[in-house]
Amino acid sequence: GAMAPARKIRARIKRTLPVKGPQAPTLSELMRWYCLNTNTHGCRRIVVSRGRLRRFLWILLTLGAVGLILWQCAELLRNYYSASVSVTVQFQKLPFPAVTICNINPYKYSSMKDYLSELDKETKKALETFYGFSEGKSKVRRSVDEWNSTGSDFFKQIPLVKFEDFSRTATDLRSGQKRKIEGSVFHKDSSIVNSGDSNDIIGFQLCDANNSSECALYTFSSGVNAIQEWYKLHYMNIMAQIPLETKEKLSYSADDLLLTCFFDGLSCDKRHFTRFHHPLHGNCYTFNSGENGTILSTSTGGSEYGLQVVLYIGEADYNPFLVTSTGAKIIVHDQNEYPFIEDIGTEIETAAATSIGMHFTRSRKLSKPYSDCTETGADIPVENLYNKSYSLQICLHSCFQKAMVDSCGCAQYAQPLPAGAEYCNYKKNPNWMYCYYKLHEKFVKEQLGCQQICKDACSFKEWALTTSIAQWPSTVSEDWMLRVLSWDKGQKINKKLNKTDLANLMVFYKDLNERFISENPANTLVILLSNFGGQLGLWMSCSVVCVIEIVEVFFIDSLSIVMRRQWQKAKKWWNDRKRDRSAKPPQAGDLERQGHDNPVCIDEDLPTFNTALRLPLPQDSPLPRTPPPNYSTLRLETAFTEQLPDTLEVGQR
Repeated sequence: GAMAPARKIRARIKRTLPVKGPQAPTLSELMRWYCLNTNTHGCRRIVVSRGRLRRFLWILLTLGAVGLILWQCAELLRNYYSASVSVTVQFQKLPFPAVTICNINPYKYSSMKDYLSELDKETKKALETFYGFSEGKSKVRRSVDEWNSTGSDFFKQIPLVKFEDFSRTATDLRSGQKRKIEGSVFHKDSSIVNSGDSNDIIGFQLCDANNSSECALYTFSSGVNAIQEWYKLHYMNIMAQIPLETKEKLSYSADDLLLTCFFDGLSCDKRHFTRFHHPLHGNCYTFNSGENGTILSTSTGGSEYGLQVVLYIGEADYNPFLVTSTGAKIIVHDQNEYPFIEDIGTEIETAAATSIGMHFTRSRKLSKPYSDCTETGADIPVENLYNKSYSLQICLHSCFQKAMVDSCGCAQYAQPLPAGAEYCNYKKNPNWMYCYYKLHEKFVKEQLGCQQICKDACSFKEWALTTSIAQWPSTVSEDWMLRVLSWDKGQKINKKLNKTDLANLMVFYKDLNERFISENPANTLVILLSNFGGQLGLWMSCSVVCVIEIVEVFFIDSLSIVMRRQWQKAKKWWNDRKRDRSAKPPQAGDLERQGHDNPVCIDEDLPTFNTALRLPLPQDSPLPRTPPPNYSTLRLETAFTEQLPDTLEVGQR
């Protein structure tokens, strides 16, 4: 019948490609065949050159060329994953950034007195006990029992103590008695500023509520730092128990903070600001937050076309123990970024005009394999607690807050709440302070793993700020300006504002040049292949066909020869083993028929013909007989037609 089309094609392929297996049966013959037939001249010269010296030189030259190729190709691969930085500057209309403004004092002290009365009493008591400060002559010093009765258990647990000459002997704030302090010492202040002219230092002791023997002692060289740190510790514990709505009412409103506003030469008001409550800075207000979907832009540089605001600071209503400076804090950021005012905020002076000029820069880095950055943060195993675009700071703060909830059972007050958690306070979490300090110590020493998990963002925007300060208002204009501002604020004309309560702020673009810094691959795949080809052609006069030839001979054929040899060895071993197993075991009668195994033969040598004749015959066995010789085989038949004469004579005789 007719052959099927598929079989015809296979038969034609077999006729066209008759070669099966490698080009030679052994490795040495394969190498010789390759050197004689390859396109690379060096290998051929090794075989065809006459003389050992010339052949040795060609071997050195060929091996040197191969080494140079490998080195150059490795360099090309290494440079393939490098990036070049390009800077592009273009002049265009720029979007104005978000500007968040906060009063350094988070809450009005007059509104917070009811919540902080016990803490303030304890702080004043510490100042009076350790430093001899008094609010006035009319003040009557209270007894220890009176302080103990009015103070809460919270202050009894973590009192301020005074250490003498860096020893463990401490004077308790409440009892005034000296006692020995146990626990590891953490010196929180590197300055050498001490109270008075003595070497006494101030600190406090934190102990594990579950194990009172586990304590940590925190000391400070400066009494100012010690009291502030101790005050903030109790302050956060109190604020964590106050609802957010109440705290927003206790802080500054937009009418309190903002007196005048101009942007791009036009008047603006509080409607252009969005309230943002910060745990440590109270109510902050963001200009151009983009909350309503509109982002303002500017087409002209200079101070007259930026944001100009006059802020009311209200120094008289500051908390004397919480903050020690007067003014405001601002931060310039993108609308999708979280304003970390406590980390990178810029402080604004009172009684001064602060001008902040901006340069806008957009940066973009290449992600893996060029750098270890993240595009959106989705590949980082840390939950973003800030609901803003990813940044390294957001990741670090979120990571620490998650560790805080897992280790201490509650969340730290200065950072957003994870789902299902609540802020730490001493009533519900009596151990949180000791736990927080120990955890923060691990975080600073990079033992929590947050610094290893969190990565930089690949894309980010940056506003480089240049700050200048001038006296404001001037001496000649101070009187009328303060009276007008007082009138605008709704106060009586005869009670003008104090200039130390005011701050003038200007934020503007110094120029409209947008700088775009980007990373681009230094080499593409096409350039890499071209460089490979250049190196192969330079050192070995080789092309892509030559590379395929090398792969065929040195990998495919060589492997085939080695595998075939191993297969033949394994097959021979298996056949020998199979033959040994399949051989028939000898029977008892066969043993007697074998002369060399017969017990009669005491000689160790194999039996000869004569000894074999003397062997006893086995029973029931016929007598062996030697057959008569076939004499016809003794006849000599020659192929020669003529017999030599000497043979004839012998035969006749």
